[in-house]
Amino acid sequence: MQEDKKIRWGILSTGNIARQFASDLAELPDAELAAVASRSELEAATFARKYGFKRSYGSYESLAYDNQVDVVYVATPHPFHYENTMMLLEAGKAVLCEKPVAMNAEQICAMVAKAREKQVFLMEAMWMRFFPIIKELLHQIQKGSIGHVRSLEASFGFPAHYDPESRLFSPALGGGALLDLGIYPISFAHMILGNPVSIQSTACLGPTGVDHQSAYLLKFANGELATLSASLESDMTEFASVCGTEGRIRIPRDFFHPTRLVVERADGTSEAFVKPYESHGYQYEAQAVMDYLKQGALEAEEMPLDESIAIMRTLDAVRACWET
Repeated sequence: MQEDKKIRWGILSTGNIARQFASDLAELPDAELAAVASRSELEAATFARKYGFKRSYGSYESLAYDNQVDVVYVATPHPFHYENTMMLLEAGKAVLCEKPVAMNAEQICAMVAKAREKQVFLMEAMWMRFFPIIKELLHQIQKGSIGHVRSLEASFGFPAHYDPESRLFSPALGGGALLDLGIYPISFAHMILGNPVSIQSTACLGPTGVDHQSAYLLKFANGELATLSASLESDMTEFASVCGTEGRIRIPRDFFHPTRLVVERADGTSEAFVKPYESHGYQYEAQAVMDYLKQGALEAEEMPLDESIAIMRTLDAVRACWET
């Protein structure tokens, strides 16, 4: 693909996260807002007018076979990611699919196999990994600023209004703290420490059977530990802390879309890094996808497909703990 060519985007679904993504996408010079699809023609047309998309469709299939679209952002609820993404991949479309990219490891393995068969780009939309502060965090770890990492902590939670029919609490819509929030600290731990060798978890399940709160203890090959949690009942600070043999790195708030971190060294010195951003923050992953498409890449270095599979296997193992 030519370096100066605009990337033609489609968005599948018109919910809140799709609106935020579209708003950020409109600010990127490389992006062409080509088409949007909804199950409702009226909603799709309204969305297209508001955000400046050229075409709108009342079916997802119409978007999949629009030959003027290069890549589609899938913004439907978790249980529909597999069906939607497989349809798009079969049609030869590159896909950026919201997290969690699937409901279980079996689904994501099939999605990755299809993407590789069709030789098209696929990425889980873990936007956290593309923020400048996260890149700074990884740089500080790699340069040895805190020695060898031995443990980390991360939490994500807020008090949500209980509605058994809502996306957060309905099993049919992939509800629960783990899938909606817990995936962030778990992905954070995978990003820094790799794949766990031991997984323990406990959860408080609500009336619909999904977890309202859950905690995860992961052990890694060299004895590193990750202590993680998620909640739909309490207002957590959404912090992260990475501790090493010679200091620690703290992200005081909002580790999943951060602007600030502090390196605290064992000698008592500290250094703060601040990297603010405008808009919602989806522009970083969107720009990365466009860069990879122009390079002809089939997956992203920051969020490799095999790592998305590994994370989903961790989510499966976490849920298995609740059944014992």
